[in-house]
Amino acid sequence: MNDQDFRDHDDTNKKEYEDVCFICRRPESKAGRMFKMPNNICVCDDCMHKTMDAVSQFDYQGMLNNPAVFQMMNMGMPGMNGQDQADEEEKDDKDSRQPQMPKGFPNISFVNLGEFPNDGIPNRQKIKRKKAGEKKPVLDIHSIPAPHKIKAQLDEYVIGQEQAKKIISVAVYNHYKRVATGTMDEIEIEKSNILMLGPTGCGKTYLVKTLARLLDVPLAIADATSLTEAGYIGDDIESVVSKLLAAADNDVEKAEQGIIFIDEIDKIAKKKNTTSRDVSGESVQQGMLKLLEGAEVEVPVGANSKNAMVPLTTVNTRNILFICGGAFPDLEDIIKQRLNKQTSIGFGAQLKDKWDKEKNILSKVTVEDLRKFGMIPEFIGRLPVICTLEGLNRDMYVRILQEPKNAILKQYQKLLELDEVKLEFSDDALEAIADKAMEKDTGARALRSIIEEFMLDIMYEIPKDDNIGRVTITKAYIEGTGGPMIDIRGNHYALPDMDQMKQIETK
Repeated sequence: MNDQDFRDHDDTNKKEYEDVCFICRRPESKAGRMFKMPNNICVCDDCMHKTMDAVSQFDYQGMLNNPAVFQMMNMGMPGMNGQDQADEEEKDDKDSRQPQMPKGFPNISFVNLGEFPNDGIPNRQKIKRKKAGEKKPVLDIHSIPAPHKIKAQLDEYVIGQEQAKKIISVAVYNHYKRVATGTMDEIEIEKSNILMLGPTGCGKTYLVKTLARLLDVPLAIADATSLTEAGYIGDDIESVVSKLLAAADNDVEKAEQGIIFIDEIDKIAKKKNTTSRDVSGESVQQGMLKLLEGAEVEVPVGANSKNAMVPLTTVNTRNILFICGGAFPDLEDIIKQRLNKQTSIGFGAQLKDKWDKEKNILSKVTVEDLRKFGMIPEFIGRLPVICTLEGLNRDMYVRILQEPKNAILKQYQKLLELDEVKLEFSDDALEAIADKAMEKDTGARALRSIIEEFMLDIMYEIPKDDNIGRVTITKAYIEGTGGPMIDIRGNHYALPDMDQMKQIETK
C-alpha cells in the first residue's frame, strides 16, 4: 500500500467516525469545532479556551515574561532549515561571553505529543458519524416476520412454553411495527415491556438467546446482579444501554431500535429488615425507571463506566424494548399465602394445603404479589406484560433431550459419529434420565450434568476398539444395575457394567 492509499484510508475513516476531544471526550457533534493537533489529537473549543484562561491567570516564576520562553520556542523546532540553524549557533557563540539566562523552567516538563501512539483512539471507542441527506428507514415494515413465523422458529429450539413464546413473538412484532411506522393516524403507540417469571432452568434466558440468533436485530443480555446505584462500586444502570450500543457496532440509530434482556431481575428487589443503604435494590429500580419509559441517556462508548477516558454519546431509550426475567424463588410462598386467605370451613370448603402441590403456581401471580416480594409499584407499572413460564415435567424433559435442533443427545451422537460409532438411546433410558433430572429440581440444566456423568466411561472406552459399531444406552445402565448394549460389526452382546470392567482390568 502506497502513501496515497494510506491517505485515502485516513480520509474514509475520518468521514465515517467523528473526532473526539482528547480532554473532555465529547464527540464533534456535541462539542463543536475541533483544533487539530499533531498525531491525530483533537481538542474542542471549550477545552482550549479553558486551558488558555488557566495559563493566563498565573505567572509561574515569571514564565510569561521570561525571555527563555521565546528562546526555547525558536531553538530546535522542527521545520528549521540549515541556514537558520547555523545563524542560531553563531548567535549563541556571540552571546556566550555574556551572562546567560536559565533555559527552561524549574520542575516543569513539557509533553511531546509526537510520543503518543500513531493509531489514535481505537475504533471500538469511536462514534460513527450520522449520515447527512435523506434518511432511509433502518427497518422496513414489510420485512418484519409475522408472529407465527417467529414462534415457528422458536419451536425448533425451545420445547414447551407455548404461551411465553406467543407473548414474545407478538411483542417483538408489535415493537418493530411501532418503530418502523412511528405513528399511526397520529396516535402514538406505547411500547410493551415484558416481565418474565419462571422457575430456574425453565428456559427464560435460553428463549431470549435463541431469539437473538434468529432475528437480525441488536440485542444485549445484561445481568442485574452487578448493577448498583451511581457512585458505588459496580456497574451503573446505563451500562445495559452501553452493551446494546456495542452490539449495534456503536451505531446510535441502530441501537435505539434494539432489545435489552435484563436477567436475574428479582435480585434487585427491596432488601427487608436492613438498616444500611440499599445500593443494589430499591435504588437500582428507581434508576431504571427512566430507561424503561424512555429518556435520553449519556452512555460511554466502549466501556461500562462513565469514569473511563472514553467518549460519551446520547442514546434515546424510547424505542428500545426491555425484557426482564427472573426466577423469583420466594414468590410462590407469597402467592400461596394470598390464596389461602380464601379458605373456609365446613362442607365443600377449600383445604389449606390445596395449593401446596400446584406446580404452576406462578401463573396466578398478581401485581400485589410482586409488591410484597420487593418490587416498587413504579417499576412494575413500566412492565405491563407479565409472562409466566411453566415448570418442566417428565414429558418435557424427554422432549428436551431429543427434539431441539441442538439437543444434547444429538451433540453426543455427532461426537461418536466422528469415531464411526452410532449412539442410540432406548425409550426407558430417556425416561430414567428425566426422573433423575426431576429429583435434582434444577431445571433443564440438570440434564447436562446427568448425561456427562454416565457418558464419561463410554467416551473413554469406545476409542480403544475400532470394531465397535453401535452403542445403545439402556435403563439399567442409567440406574447403575447394568451396562450399555454394544454391537461389534455384526456381533451383538451386552457390555458388563463399569465396575466389572474395572475388576477385569485389575486382574
